[in-house]
Amino acid sequence: MTEVKTGDTVRIHYTGTLEDGATFDSSEGRDPLEFTVGSGQIIPGLDQAIPGMTVGDKKKVEVPADQAYGPKDPNAMQPVPRKDIPDNIPLDIGTQLQVQTPQGQTLQVTVAEVGEEQVVLDANHPLAGKDLTFDIELVEIA
Repeated sequence: MTEVKTGDTVRIHYTGTLEDGATFDSSEGRDPLEFTVGSGQIIPGLDQAIPGMTVGDKKKVEVPADQAYGPKDPNAMQPVPRKDIPDNIPLDIGTQLQVQTPQGQTLQVTVAEVGEEQVVLDANHPLAGKDLTFDIELVEIA
């Protein structure tokens, strides 16, 4: 059997779960995820688990936060005056919004705090600071 090595293009099925067992993403019902091993297309902790696998292999991979989406960055928490946010924008904690930076870049943020005078928007990746677990199956080596 051929083993995966860095530089190979592979296809995997996966289910990603959080520490409490909640699923945050899965390829179930979709095409397998295709990527080139070692190219930086997926999180490092998962990428490093693929070499040595053969087609049909299944494994559980524990990925610590620093090998996934990194730690939460306190500098990514941005207070915004509440008066600067249009009234039609929902401001429930956990709501995801898109904002535009002064440079014109679109950024995904999450409403983290809502106060009388300001709203704190969190630009961290939603999975930053979280340890992740993946159940993976190698479907194909292209």
